[in-house]
Amino acid sequence: MKTIRYSLDAGIATITFDEPDSPVNTMCLQWQEDMDAVAAQVLQDKDSITGILLASAKTTFFAGADLKAAMRLTPADAPRIFEEIERVKKNFRTIETLGKPVVSLLNGTALGGGWEVALVGHYRIAVDDKKTQFGLPEVTLGLLPGASGVTKMTRHLGLMGAQPYLVEGKTFSPAEAKGLGLVHELVAPGPDAASEMKAKALAWIAANPTAQHAWEAKGYKVPGGLPSSPAVAGMLPIAPAVIKKNTRGLYPAPEAIIACMVEGLQVDIETALRIESRHLAKLMSGSQAKAMINTFFFNLNAIKSGQSRPAGVPRFKPAKVGLLGAGMMGAGIAYSQASKGIATVLKDVSQEKADLGKSYTAKITQGRVDKGRMKPEAQQQILDLIHPTGSVADLQGCDLIIEAVFENRELKAKVTQEAEPLLAPGGFFASNTSTLPITGLATASRDASKFIGIHFFSPVDKMKLVEIIKGQETDDETVARAYDYVQALGKFPIVVNDSRGFFTSRVFGTFVMEGAAMLGEGIPAAAIENAGIQSGMPVGPLAVLDETALTLSLHVMDQTKKDFEAEGKSYIATPGEIVVEKMVKQHKRPGRAGGAGFYDYPSEKGAKKFLWPELKGLFEKPDAHWTITDLKDRLLYRQAVETARCLAEGVLTSVHDANIGSIFGIGFPAWTGGAMQFIYGMGIEAFEARAAELAAQFGPGFALGDDVKAAIRRHQPQY
Repeated sequence: MKTIRYSLDAGIATITFDEPDSPVNTMCLQWQEDMDAVAAQVLQDKDSITGILLASAKTTFFAGADLKAAMRLTPADAPRIFEEIERVKKNFRTIETLGKPVVSLLNGTALGGGWEVALVGHYRIAVDDKKTQFGLPEVTLGLLPGASGVTKMTRHLGLMGAQPYLVEGKTFSPAEAKGLGLVHELVAPGPDAASEMKAKALAWIAANPTAQHAWEAKGYKVPGGLPSSPAVAGMLPIAPAVIKKNTRGLYPAPEAIIACMVEGLQVDIETALRIESRHLAKLMSGSQAKAMINTFFFNLNAIKSGQSRPAGVPRFKPAKVGLLGAGMMGAGIAYSQASKGIATVLKDVSQEKADLGKSYTAKITQGRVDKGRMKPEAQQQILDLIHPTGSVADLQGCDLIIEAVFENRELKAKVTQEAEPLLAPGGFFASNTSTLPITGLATASRDASKFIGIHFFSPVDKMKLVEIIKGQETDDETVARAYDYVQALGKFPIVVNDSRGFFTSRVFGTFVMEGAAMLGEGIPAAAIENAGIQSGMPVGPLAVLDETALTLSLHVMDQTKKDFEAEGKSYIATPGEIVVEKMVKQHKRPGRAGGAGFYDYPSEKGAKKFLWPELKGLFEKPDAHWTITDLKDRLLYRQAVETARCLAEGVLTSVHDANIGSIFGIGFPAWTGGAMQFIYGMGIEAFEARAAELAAQFGPGFALGDDVKAAIRRHQPQY
């Protein structure tokens, strides 16, 4: 055996997981073979065994499935996957039905397949470390816990009790696990934890010479009742409807999990396990799980491990950061910084405006204090870190200053020149612009190599993504420091090269303007909005345009026109931009903040917004030909094509930045795995063929040049 060590000493069989040349234990093929050998050995030694310990030689207990292998699967592999899953479970069953007490010694994190290994033990002892996580988050990767996780958790906690941990993939700490009855004893962290766990395990084994899982005992009652009990039966029709409402039918995993839970409780344990294997084999061999594993595991880990961060630069955490502008953005950044222990100077044109910016942090933290999630002392510590001011002199000694003022080139130049001299030696300056090219803004700087774009998304406290924009002269040290700063805030940094709108604003613009263009073609507004929602976008394109303000889109267009003229080029407005211009200039509808846009916003409390009834008469054409499939494809393909163009032009340099940026920055549907994975998941040739159809019908926005086609192939990930 290569991944497992087995020993039998004084009646105690110890099974130690220790995958060579790997920081963690995984369910790789070698481990599956080794489990066959271990199960056979345990059977052979049955008469000599008084108890079994499951342990890990790593700093964590067990990591779960080999996800790289999962990325190579196709639908044709489903029967083989089914056999492999059944084989793993057969070995689990051999160990847990031997009649001998089995104890899992949980020295660290056990997620996914790792928690399923832990559940083999009849008794579970864990080190009480807050950093340790247990649980079954497979649903977040488009999978279900198929190595007996669904079956066992449902029997342990009941249908309703297990739902958050299976359908939502909620994880829990050792202390929470003990509260749920999933862990039986805790030991304090420290050098003696392993020996203490073993001592407790041996004591339990001595007191329980025979053992089985609680739910294997005759007469065991599943918490909350079986699907046939009236209380549960009344709830069952509601659960799929709630899931459908949340997933819009785009995610098969939550539905498969509910099916396994309900069906599994109506049959014996062996049949329940087989139902689970079938559902997992189908999900694992499908395209959606691959898309989600690629992005939410591999791409996210690439960002967390700093693959886009320039190498060889020492780690950096600013002690003091200045913010210029205490509006919605500046106030949000101030809260994010202070809550991570960074001293913040919040500067605006007056003390009053700066104080108002700080009050945003007071409001957010007060909500947490009121709910008992934060102590008043912790709230005060955060507030004490924010120094609101109307005086530029207070920025003296900042390691980083970020301007978050209005999108106006002259204003940004003025505040840059005013604040830069106050930076600490070696400090750097950043702009939170969402559209203006950084290289142009850096001309106002005393040192363009220390000038960078750090683009936050609104609302800052909720949005996890930050786009770092490298100007033509920005040096590697500044990029690395900006990356470290974003990670210090607990957010995901992506690094892009400079261009108009960079990556996120540019691609986001194609989504909203495609929606506006559809309206201009005479397509009903309700159909456009529904197409956005049905495709998996958080909201429809017209609603988003209202939220971001039609006047802002117009302002960006005007600024772009000026820039084009300065370069001696003429700017041609897109069909979508013409519609937006008409809405603002002719119909005086500036967007939500102005009380009227594509939607009407009733002033009565609790009243919902609704599409402006006049849109029908102004734009709708009864003879406009459209299908919902075309509308959905236009909204998604337009964004994917633009993302591929960014890759071809070098605005983006990696697929992981593209996928994570599109999902966390602009709400590209998570089921696709992101804008580039959407292309790869569809198949490059199939994507190109459909894009060509859309280009022929709906214009050059969908056209793929040879350079773009080459970039798509060049960047295709290999597993």
